[in-house]
Amino acid sequence: MKYKIKSNGKALIPFIIFIGMYLFTGFYLTYSGEKLAFYKVNSPIFVILGIISAFILFKGDISSKFNNLIKGCGDENILIMCLIYLLAGAFASVTKATGSVESTVNLGMSIIPVKYLVAGIFLMASFISISTGTSVGTIVTVGPLAIGLSEKSGIYLPLVLGALVGGAMFGDNLSIISDTTIAATRTQNVNMSDKFKMNLKIALPAAIITFLIYMFSLNNINTVNIGSVNYSLIKVVPYILVLVLAVSGVNVFVTLTIGTVFCGIIGISTNVFGVVGYCSKIYEGFNNMFEIFLLSFLTGGLAYMVRKEGGIDYIIEKAKKCLKGSKTAELGISALISILDIAVANNTVAIIIAGPVAKEISNEYNVDPRRVASLLDVFSCVFQGLIPYGAQILIATSLTKGMLSPFALIPYFWYQFILAVFAILSIYIPYSNLKNN
Repeated sequence: MKYKIKSNGKALIPFIIFIGMYLFTGFYLTYSGEKLAFYKVNSPIFVILGIISAFILFKGDISSKFNNLIKGCGDENILIMCLIYLLAGAFASVTKATGSVESTVNLGMSIIPVKYLVAGIFLMASFISISTGTSVGTIVTVGPLAIGLSEKSGIYLPLVLGALVGGAMFGDNLSIISDTTIAATRTQNVNMSDKFKMNLKIALPAAIITFLIYMFSLNNINTVNIGSVNYSLIKVVPYILVLVLAVSGVNVFVTLTIGTVFCGIIGISTNVFGVVGYCSKIYEGFNNMFEIFLLSFLTGGLAYMVRKEGGIDYIIEKAKKCLKGSKTAELGISALISILDIAVANNTVAIIIAGPVAKEISNEYNVDPRRVASLLDVFSCVFQGLIPYGAQILIATSLTKGMLSPFALIPYFWYQFILAVFAILSIYIPYSNLKNN
C-alpha cells in the first residue's frame, strides 16, 4: 500500500544535523592533529542527535514518531544487513585467528616473480581484500612487506603503494563480506551474486588494464631476496570456498556460515584454538561489527522518519529538474554517492546515507536496483581510494614513517582512475547490465 507524502525540505534537517556534526567533529579532530580522525568519530552518536532533532522538529505525538523510528529500524532489509554484518565479522575474525591472511600473503610472495613485483602486489592485495572484505586490513597486512620490497628493489615507493591501495579497493568493491557490498545490496534489496556479476564487468576490465600496465611498464628491477616463506594451502581454502559459493548464488547466510564453520574446523584440527576459543573468536567478530551494526540500525530508523515527513520526496522533486531519464538518473546516483563519500570519508557510511535516496530515484526512473547497488559500491570505492584524508591512504602513508604525504600517492592510483572511466562508460554503454530474471 502506497501513501501520498507531501515533499518537505525541512524534513531533511535531521539528516543535515547528523552529517554536519559528523563532518565538523571529523575536521576538528583532523585540525587538532588527530590521526585517522574520521575513523575515530563514533558516527552512531551523531545519528542519535539526528533522531532527537527529528522528534523535536517533526509534527505528531511522541508515540507516532517512536513508531516510525521503530518501523525504520525494523525494516526487513535493515535487519538482514545487520545480521550479515555479524556473520561477516565472525568469518573475518576466525580466518584471522587461524592465520589464513598470513598464509595467503606468503603464498602470493612465493609465486610472484620479482620482475613483476608491482603487478604482483596489486594482484595479491586484490585477492586478500576480496577474501577478507577489508581494504584497510589488506593495506595494514601487505603494506610493510610492500615497502620493504620497494626499498630492496629500488622501485619508486609511491608507485608500489599506489598498486597496493588500488588492489585493496578492487577487492573491497567485490567482496561479499565487505561492509560496502552488504550496505549496497541490502539498501536496494538485491542479491549479492547479481551485484557481484554486474560489478565484475566494470571492475575486472579496469583491473586487467592496470595489471598489464604494471606488468610491462617496469624494467631494470633489482634482484630481491625474499627468503623462505611459510604458508598452508588449507588455510587459503576458506576464502576460495566463500567466494565460489557467493558467485554461485548460494544464500549469503549459508555461505558465511559454511565458511566460518569450515575455518573453525581448520583452527581446531591444527590446535590454533579449541571449541571454546573458536566460540570466543566468533563473538569477537560480532563485537568488531558493533559500530557499523548500530549505525545501520539507527540510520534505517532516521531515514524512515525523514521519508515519512517528506524529505526523500523533496530530494526527488528537486532532482526531477536535472534528471530526464534512466541514464541521467544513474549519473545522479553516481554523483550523490561520490559527493557523500568525499564529505564523510567513509564509503560504508556514504552508502548507508545515500541508499534510501538512490532507491527512490531508481523507482522513479525505472533503474535496475542491481545497477543502483553496483553504482553505489563502485563510485564510493573510487573516491574512497582517492581522497587523501581517507583511512586507506592515511594508513598506507603512515607505514612509511613520514617519508610520504598522502598527496604524493594520488598520481599513482591508476586503478581508481581507470575504474572511474569504466563506470562512467557503463552508464552510456550498458555493457554491465544483467538480464532480468
